Amino acid sequence: MTRRTYTLIVGVVVLVALFVGASQLPTQYAAMGPGVTKNVLGNADDGKVIVSLTGRTANKTSGNLNMTTVSEVDHLDLLSAIRGWFSSDEAVVPREVLFPPDKTTKQIDQQNAQDFVQSQDSATTAALLYLGYKNKVVLGAVPDNSPAKGVLAVGDVIDQVDGQPVKDVDGLHAILAKLQPGTVVTVDYQHNHKAAHGKVTTTKPQKGDGAALGISVVFQPVAPFDVSFHLPDIGGPSAGLMFALGLLDKVGKDNLTGGKFIAGTGTIEVNGKVGAIGGIPLKMIGAKRAGAKIFLVPADNCGEAQAHHPSGLRLVKVSTLSGAVDALKSLNSGGNPSGC
Repeated sequence: MTRRTYTLIVGVVVLVALFVGASQLPTQYAAMGPGVTKNVLGNADDGKVIVSLTGRTANKTSGNLNMTTVSEVDHLDLLSAIRGWFSSDEAVVPREVLFPPDKTTKQIDQQNAQDFVQSQDSATTAALLYLGYKNKVVLGAVPDNSPAKGVLAVGDVIDQVDGQPVKDVDGLHAILAKLQPGTVVTVDYQHNHKAAHGKVTTTKPQKGDGAALGISVVFQPVAPFDVSFHLPDIGGPSAGLMFALGLLDKVGKDNLTGGKFIAGTGTIEVNGKVGAIGGIPLKMIGAKRAGAKIFLVPADNCGEAQAHHPSGLRLVKVSTLSGAVDALKSLNSGGNPSGC
């Protein structure tokens, strides 16, 4: 073996050792990339319907309304971090951006799951209000020590107390404020969309005078059918807009997609306001890879979306649920809704 060959071999060995060592060297960075995208008009990976209805038949739908996500990778090694910095479809960020040091992984997962459920509830409320269903007083919780336990159940709609109509939460409180704890009242309510009534012995309220039923209530729209969502292993609030549109496509009068492949993102409030989200450049990449031609962008994300606009993907700006519906109707009729 010549000196030159020996030197070359030693150099290669050292280089490989450095490469292997760098691949094992941890960093304080994490990576985000395009995540899964699911058509909310269709089924989840396990075959179950994502937006399902009980009490009515869903409309026949066509096309796609895809919610979008980002993927996350923690504990990047040095080489992965360097590769990510030069990648056009990956974002490397300090890990505390995705994994706050004051929270455990379990706490983060729980928060994401809670946000996901809240997005579904907000989407349902916003969609039903858009369709014209009225707010009613609905039971949100019946504690085990409540005198209403066994009579009323979560989801029941209170119509009357002792023959007095209950129009809103303040109205219910006003009726009970005139009573003494221990008074037996007759409650007319709807259980599973069927009229029912029962007697409840009132108790002392936590605050103030009068009486209470020992329950918590919410004021939300009530429809003659029930809505449920099924999309395992996904969290966060950013699918709210697409859930609301999916529900409207299944129960409303309009075919929102017109057979087109539409994707999008955005939080939604109960009043229909669409909010900004994170990771939109990556979500657009994921949508385009899946086959989307149109992407619904929250108005507050338009600047970032335009700066990272993938070619061939049409961006449509939305700020409210009704605005999103109008934009989709315009697309179906050959119109030109506002872009970013």
